[in-house]
Amino acid sequence: MTSGHLTSGQDAPVPTTTAEMRALGSTLKPSWVFAIALGSAVGWGAFILPVDWLRDGGTLGAVLGFTIGAVLIGIIATSYGVIIRALPVTGGELAFTLQEFGRRHAFVVGWFLALAYACIVALNATAVALVARMLLPSVMERGHLYTVAGWDIYLPEVLVAAAAIILTGVLNAIGTEISGRFQLLACCILLAAVTVIVVWALVIAMTHGFHLAPAFPTGGSGGGAASPLAAIAVMIAFAPWAFVGFDNVPQAAGEFDFPPRKALGLILGAIGAAAFVYVAMILASSIAVAQAGSDFEGSVWATAEAIAAVMGPAGRGLMVIGVLMGVATGLNGFMVSSSRILMTMGRAHMLPSPLGRVSERWGTPVVAIVVSTAICLLAPFFGRSALVWIVDMTSVGVTIAYGYTCLAAFKLAHPARAGESDAFGRARPAYRAIAMIGAVLSLGFLLLLFVPGSPGRLGTPPLVALVVWVLLGAAFFLTRRRALAEASEEELEDVVLNAEG
Repeated sequence: MTSGHLTSGQDAPVPTTTAEMRALGSTLKPSWVFAIALGSAVGWGAFILPVDWLRDGGTLGAVLGFTIGAVLIGIIATSYGVIIRALPVTGGELAFTLQEFGRRHAFVVGWFLALAYACIVALNATAVALVARMLLPSVMERGHLYTVAGWDIYLPEVLVAAAAIILTGVLNAIGTEISGRFQLLACCILLAAVTVIVVWALVIAMTHGFHLAPAFPTGGSGGGAASPLAAIAVMIAFAPWAFVGFDNVPQAAGEFDFPPRKALGLILGAIGAAAFVYVAMILASSIAVAQAGSDFEGSVWATAEAIAAVMGPAGRGLMVIGVLMGVATGLNGFMVSSSRILMTMGRAHMLPSPLGRVSERWGTPVVAIVVSTAICLLAPFFGRSALVWIVDMTSVGVTIAYGYTCLAAFKLAHPARAGESDAFGRARPAYRAIAMIGAVLSLGFLLLLFVPGSPGRLGTPPLVALVVWVLLGAAFFLTRRRALAEASEEELEDVVLNAEG
């Protein structure tokens, strides 16, 4: 791929079929895009893990860690918002990398992201089964099948998770508009539930004495970091995982029904809203733990137990609503991204070309959605423990994609290329500096995953999964190398960078 120049694509040879080149519909409204980013970033963790975060980082450590993490991710996200102005196409990081670094680098990014997004869909689906297991253990813990990595797998759980995946696939296949409206509604319900929980908790605190869980871990039975700085670092290490989902926005940029320049504000707004959700749930949980006088060690769903201890059944109901909406928005948002990545890789000859087809009836990449759904349906049979290993491993690929996007924005913002696009305007030098800072931050997040002693260092199972996926990628690339090499520069630019969908 030639760097720094986009052809018009009007006269380029296009050997692909009409079905493969049909454009996706431009139906995504700004509110839907905001909801895709927010719902994907929040997910189930904000409702299940806060008590664990209090043990690891303490109240102040967790709040500061997530706040700092949101700012750092916001710096990286700025490059995403700006580069969308210059390249408002489907495919996101893959398209950006293809434009600036060529097809081999683009394959690496696409290979990692396709797995990452599919795994997050699958993890959210197993979270639906996990909530059902917590609420209805007598029903869900029947029909024991086998045990994987210490996790007992029951037939009802498999069926619930599979149903969630299939329903999400169908919702995405029959139309982006339906998917977008659902995402917005679910996000509104989620934000309402979180607001009620945190306001209720604050009222309880003001009525019964404003007591919080310890500011930093005490090093008791719950473990925790050895110092305040280490506690904050532990929380910052969560940032790439906690806020992953804002990058779903560029995956569907070719489907915007609004000017691409609005994307930056939507992305940063979604990160800010996600930070509010995380901080609000940490504060509410801290108040609940302090008021209840227990750390709920060993509880199946510690955060819900803590909230219910001070708010009663209504509090537990709000938690169930919140986690279900978080899971639903995560399922939907990452299914959008997973299918768009596969579609773009199909069009670019990195994967079989049928993946690039768009349904004439629904205007969606149905083949890619079916493949994403099929891949995700394997997950419930492996159990949540094994799936978490794979999701931890995919943090590497997501972080690499962050770095590539920031470097692509850095190159696009070079003064010598000012005539190619006015997307950067007079702020070109500032955006170039922000892009380089984002690239450095991405490298820092990547090092957190590998440096010995790091609070976010990957364990042995995720590292093994990473090696296996890299080897599979290398083998698959060899099988596609000829088709990818034979694709002309003009064709790749036309089907990826100049296609409207």
